Amino acid sequence: MRIRPDILRTYQSIHTWTGITTGLLLFIGFFAGALTMFKPQIEQWATPPAQTLQQVPSTQLDSLIQAAISHSEKAKDGFIVSFNSNDSPIKWYEKGGGRGLRLDDHLRHASFNDEGDLISQASSTNELGTLIDQLHRTAGIIGNIGHEDLGVLILGLAATLYFLALISGVIVLLPTLVKNLFALRQHKGVSRFWLDSHNLVGVMSLPFHLIIAWTVVVFAFHDMFYGGLSILYGDKPLFEPRERSTIEYSVNQLRSIDSYIAAVTPISEGYQIASMEFSQLNSTSPSLAVELQSNGRMLRGGYSDFIYMHPYTMAVQYNTINQVEEGLYGPVVNSLFALHFGNYAGSFGRWIYFSLGLLGAFLFYSGNLLWLEKRRQKQAEQTKATKLMAALTIGVCLGSMLGVVVSMLATKWLYLLSEQINNYYLSCYYVAFFAALAYSFVKGAALAAISLLRLLALCCLLIPITSVIALLLPQLAIWSATDLASITIEAVSVLFALLFYIAAQKAQYRAYFGEPDSIWAAPHQQNATVAISIKV
Repeated sequence: MRIRPDILRTYQSIHTWTGITTGLLLFIGFFAGALTMFKPQIEQWATPPAQTLQQVPSTQLDSLIQAAISHSEKAKDGFIVSFNSNDSPIKWYEKGGGRGLRLDDHLRHASFNDEGDLISQASSTNELGTLIDQLHRTAGIIGNIGHEDLGVLILGLAATLYFLALISGVIVLLPTLVKNLFALRQHKGVSRFWLDSHNLVGVMSLPFHLIIAWTVVVFAFHDMFYGGLSILYGDKPLFEPRERSTIEYSVNQLRSIDSYIAAVTPISEGYQIASMEFSQLNSTSPSLAVELQSNGRMLRGGYSDFIYMHPYTMAVQYNTINQVEEGLYGPVVNSLFALHFGNYAGSFGRWIYFSLGLLGAFLFYSGNLLWLEKRRQKQAEQTKATKLMAALTIGVCLGSMLGVVVSMLATKWLYLLSEQINNYYLSCYYVAFFAALAYSFVKGAALAAISLLRLLALCCLLIPITSVIALLLPQLAIWSATDLASITIEAVSVLFALLFYIAAQKAQYRAYFGEPDSIWAAPHQQNATVAISIKV
């Protein structure tokens, strides 16, 4: 297929500048998004096992609930019943609760001991997985506009430009798409190899990137979409408001757990009940959220579907399960969520999305490298703008990864200082991120890349080493990885340590033995090149 050169140049310019203006933000979003594929497993790995009390048989749940609400005034307002073997059978918020991210919530867990007596203990919540998810949604940008996160809106704009970059990139590649798609031409220089790798990853994962770009725009600006629809609807509400009750209910009127299971089962075939969250039980608007999980279904939430019920009348008020009577709207909305979250293919699908997320981060990183190489000056000192962009690329990309890895590494050690560690996570991330960014500008991209990659390798390796220390020194009161999910997380960290170490070695070789006029050459090489060019 032949395309006029002027058209190709136009689309190449669009591709380049939309990619450069959004690449660093999208790198953070994709890297953190890859990790959120296993958000529940990360939070389980990061939570001390000692905080969890033993499960009880389902036949004892009603007795446990009655004992809990007799023991605690807070439990009378609401509590969570969990059916997960790795979680306490019942817990409630002593402080906080409700929707949204809160870093200082306090929980109380309850269970029966072997003698049948009520036991309870307090704990903080661990929000490591949620904070990584927040990084994925906002790229770490702090602030709000109204009730919306500023970072979400900025990433929404970035996703719009990102969509243009995808389309323009495909158009630029069309003339040579079949011929050069799988050609990784290492013999033609590093720049050509990076270009071929960038093109291959971009084309092979194009459907995934189109899905992510479209759904991010929808998620970021859905309130604006509804606002636009309100102009058409006028005073008529978009959704029928729920009729408010005037009846004051009491926790003593609660039904048995089996009755809730019987009410949910007919509309949740193929699902397993993960938890039941009761809230506002002593009010006119009580609620019960039943969390449902299923492997390989299109779920509205990242990991679950929900059925919302009235805990006293048993009326189903809303659910996120695809129902035939919903018509087209329900399946379309569910599909948008599921395609973004990658929950429609079970664990295998999550690993695929994890890999695609990391490749997406590579796509933006390699795009910046290609831009820098294209603007490099032969046999001369690089421009100040090019040096600054290189330092920014290294600082933001490696700094964001370092911030997450340092937070994970610090987890078990932070519990030696305090039970409330969520704010420490924020400190770990932002200190590591801005330190890496500053270091990149001070030392330059070439030297900073070597040091930061080595530091990343070391921090990743120290994560499983912490588990080994926990086994050797049990008096430290930190814990080791014992379940499959936790062991997998630490095994993956070893793999990342190896990859970062190899990357550091290659960056070092290129800095000291590569092309001396490259932006990635060590300063003494660049100075030597300039001196030679002056003599000539």
